[in-house]
Amino acid sequence: MDGDSTRDDASREVSVFLSYSRPDRARARQVLAVAEAAGCRVWWDGLLEGGVAFANTTENELERADVVLVVWSATAIGSHWVRDEATRGRDLGRLVPVSIDGVLPPLGFRQFQVLDLSNWHGAPDAPEAQALIRAIHIAARLPDTPITAARGRVPDRNRRAALIGGGAAVLLAGGGLAAWRSGMFGAGAVVNGSAVNSIAVLRFRNLSGDADEDYFSDGLSEEIRATLVANALLKVAAPVSTDAFGRSDVQATDIARKLGVAYLLYGSIRRSGDVLRIAATLIDGASGFTTWNRSFDRKLSDVFAIQSEIAATVADVLTAQMVGAGVRTDRTDQARSHAGSTTNVAAFDAYLRGKAIYNGSASEADDRAALARFDAAINLDADYAAAYAARARVLIGIANSYAVPQDLAGLKQAAVAAAQTAVRLAPGSADAQSTLGAILFQGLLDPKAARAPFERSFALGSGDAAVLTRFAFFSARTGRFALADRAAGHAMTLDPLNPLQHRAAGLIAYAARRYSAAIPPLRQALLLNPKITGAHETIAYADIMLGKLGEARAEITAEPQASPRLAGLAIIDRKLGRHRDATAALNELVATLGDSALYQQAQVAAQWGEVDAALGLLDRARAAGDAGLIYFRNDPLLDPLRHDPRFGRLLKQLGYD
Repeated sequence: MDGDSTRDDASREVSVFLSYSRPDRARARQVLAVAEAAGCRVWWDGLLEGGVAFANTTENELERADVVLVVWSATAIGSHWVRDEATRGRDLGRLVPVSIDGVLPPLGFRQFQVLDLSNWHGAPDAPEAQALIRAIHIAARLPDTPITAARGRVPDRNRRAALIGGGAAVLLAGGGLAAWRSGMFGAGAVVNGSAVNSIAVLRFRNLSGDADEDYFSDGLSEEIRATLVANALLKVAAPVSTDAFGRSDVQATDIARKLGVAYLLYGSIRRSGDVLRIAATLIDGASGFTTWNRSFDRKLSDVFAIQSEIAATVADVLTAQMVGAGVRTDRTDQARSHAGSTTNVAAFDAYLRGKAIYNGSASEADDRAALARFDAAINLDADYAAAYAARARVLIGIANSYAVPQDLAGLKQAAVAAAQTAVRLAPGSADAQSTLGAILFQGLLDPKAARAPFERSFALGSGDAAVLTRFAFFSARTGRFALADRAAGHAMTLDPLNPLQHRAAGLIAYAARRYSAAIPPLRQALLLNPKITGAHETIAYADIMLGKLGEARAEITAEPQASPRLAGLAIIDRKLGRHRDATAALNELVATLGDSALYQQAQVAAQWGEVDAALGLLDRARAAGDAGLIYFRNDPLLDPLRHDPRFGRLLKQLGYD
């Protein structure tokens, strides 16, 4: 059964369920009076007649209500009844919380904007009463027919005009869409510092009571996000930044401000056997009020239809802010599905399980368990492009991190084959194209072959931070720094809390020899994740180029990865005149990592002035397929070799321009 909380008849009577703690009855009656004076039908336990079954009647009214109005107080927080009723209102996406004594709601309810009525004395024309009516209005989805109070009237505000502003609304109504698409407005109209077409999809809550089902709620929210990303009209925050809030109780307005988005999409999933109950709520990030909500009770086989409907409706709401209510475009319709998906429920389930394992992977066993799930998805749906792309990424990860030399070539070829299959099945998938480009470049060291899929991914995936970051890194390493800066900058706006984005910005600046500019984003990456690899290393190398050897040595000792740490110490100590320490660091690098660190050994030899040895090590690195060679074209540490003809020949052999 579909539990739809929206109605087409804007003039209908709004039903409100009032939840409160018995000691707060007098104050709750004041809240009730405002809602009733505004024309709402309010149900509260004072309506129960003698002999009526309390629990059944309460539950029925709660399920039927358009709005669940919860009166929080220090007393209400301790009431199991209030908590249960508030939980149901939240899960249905119909919650309007108020606080009568200034207390914060309990954990689990703080993501919603709470109306503070602690200084309100019951006057129906007071600002607090008007705000309450407006909150009920929005939660009940009556955007065009505002509820009126007994005294005064809530202004009839068109949502588009309210969000964009009068002048911009007129401009868009007069053909501004074309100008916006062409880039005249950059990211689009801005209100409260955020583009009105911007949104973050927060992880849906798993209400099944079984933590092992988290993979499904997390995966479904990510699939909805991926569907929205496919719509070129929308700006969708990346999952790493949104996941920084997890399932926390940070206020919606604070989350929206930190992510730089105008809207937040919350949701919850309860899965029992083959039955799903899904609730989705779209929240205005400026006010914290609900803009749209819907709940679904369906069979598991309907999950794709639900996913599509949520994404399409959200896309329609957001694009309506730009082009006017009711307008649909072909680009909006792209949000109804995303390339590479499946319609096979069992395959989808296996894929989501694989993603959950891979995202939390800490070992080769985890990676191989994820690989088994992706293979199961492919066996169930041989046309599942997203599963092939995921398979490719796992295989190249195993090859780069765990494989013995004799298995390396086979794993890399299998990864390329899986990525090529994904592209063949879904040529319009930015993720598939980007995966193929990354494997060709970082796995096979073939920048020429990687260029076409990378450029295709950039054209298709302008809203996907992961795609943009891969493309930015490739562009930097092939010398196209302006393009790299552009892609990385856009990725940063989509994923501002991801330390990898800040590290990427630092790596690009370092590769472009903007050494001073490289350090601040790398510092930010370390603030977000003190254990991130590569940041201390790159700061140290930037310090070397800036002549700050003491700072460089302190920095390199903090690098978690052994190969760059030992290579850096060998380089810096030699420059400081500590030849014995430098030799000890190089000997440890060779003894502990051997041929897996040929590129780092070449960097040391180049900085020591041993040109022949360095070029010989680079030839061996090329024969071994050393992934360090992706840095080869513009690595400042190899500058002592650049005037040697053998270096130029190696550049051509590796396929660099």
